[in-house]
Amino acid sequence: MRSRRRWLVGLLVLWCGTCLAHLGNACGEELKSAVGDRPELRLTLKDAMDAALDNSPNVKLFKERIATARAVVSTQLGAMLPNLSSNVRQTRQTMFLGTLGLSPVVTSPFSIFDARANLTQNLFSMSLIDRWRASRSALKVAELESDATRFDTMAEVALGYMEVLRAEASLKAREANVKLFTELTALARSRRGGGMGGGLDAARAQAQLENERQQVVILRNEVQRHRLNLLYVLGITDEVTLTLLDELKSDTVAIPSAQEALMSALQERMEVKAQQQRIRTAELSLRSTVMERLPSLSAQGDYGLIGNRVHNTADTYNVGVFLSVPLFDGGQREGRISESRSLAQQELLKLAVIQNKVTVEVREAVATLQSAQEQLMIARDGLESAIQEQEIARERFTVLTSASNFKLTNALFSIARARENAVDALFRVNASRVNLARATGHLERLYE
Repeated sequence: MRSRRRWLVGLLVLWCGTCLAHLGNACGEELKSAVGDRPELRLTLKDAMDAALDNSPNVKLFKERIATARAVVSTQLGAMLPNLSSNVRQTRQTMFLGTLGLSPVVTSPFSIFDARANLTQNLFSMSLIDRWRASRSALKVAELESDATRFDTMAEVALGYMEVLRAEASLKAREANVKLFTELTALARSRRGGGMGGGLDAARAQAQLENERQQVVILRNEVQRHRLNLLYVLGITDEVTLTLLDELKSDTVAIPSAQEALMSALQERMEVKAQQQRIRTAELSLRSTVMERLPSLSAQGDYGLIGNRVHNTADTYNVGVFLSVPLFDGGQREGRISESRSLAQQELLKLAVIQNKVTVEVREAVATLQSAQEQLMIARDGLESAIQEQEIARERFTVLTSASNFKLTNALFSIARARENAVDALFRVNASRVNLARATGHLERLYE
């Protein structure tokens, strides 16, 4: 009775697995027909990181912020340069001369022509000078922020690239598992046909085979999903067939000490440089506000032609130098100074926050890479042991007619698990390299 139930369960599992396999094959054929006409995009890791800099909307946004900062610099510089204007007017007017008796007296209508050029020049203003210097410092901040965004985008692309490679490696491992379980199923059926084993071995092997086939279908979808995510990060919306030319690197690298990596990060990270420049900008803004207390000197003059007609004019001019001495503005200036001083102090505190964040990221990246490389070595040893176990179990199952396929099945499961561990460890090593390169500010080392 129990044997009969096992037979029924085995047949049910076999039927379900066959249906899923046919469904997966049909989906695969539809996918092939859907992508058959798409152009192929072949990318190395370096190509992908470079493409992100050209297509990423975030990178383009920060480029526009740089253009805005340059415009502000031009505006502040213009405040210190000569301001030249001109005007020409022709008027017809009368003039009131007073009152004689009870009637007001006005002149007869007459014409006035006036053509004049006006020049204004700030001769000395420390506040304007520091505002211009602050705007130049803000431009450097925008450029450094743009570089930081570029680095973040490159790191995101590199991690997306690694995710696709991991999904592809996992798919290959599952396909290799399908091959092994197919051989086991054929071996179990041949033994059953020879009268050397029961149907349970064949049903168990078939059920395990269908499970692996189902995993293959799932991983194919994962590969496609990660490819779409990578295209999204790259800013590519066109329908293309993505082909990655690089592979997950299996070689180990020398890992710097946490102190060395931290020193490099504090010198190279764009976030740190940008925040240091923000502090400089805030200090200059504070200084420009404080310098409003000082007198400023400016010159102003105009020259023109005035008369009743264009052909009947006389030369006139007006030249003056003005000294402006601020005395009291109701406390507005002191309020702006206090505000600027507080903003400068906030930037100092933000630098401490960023430095703490960089320290944590660097230490975590170093520790993660060390752990990942150890895991990779262990995974390699585990895979070798699993392969050896499978070979011994296969030999015993082939030679001993009374042996069950249970031990061989366990050995195949060990290989499947060891392959998954190897792929996962390999991905961790490569992802950790990306994170360490990003944490230390040396992303270019990824494709050296």
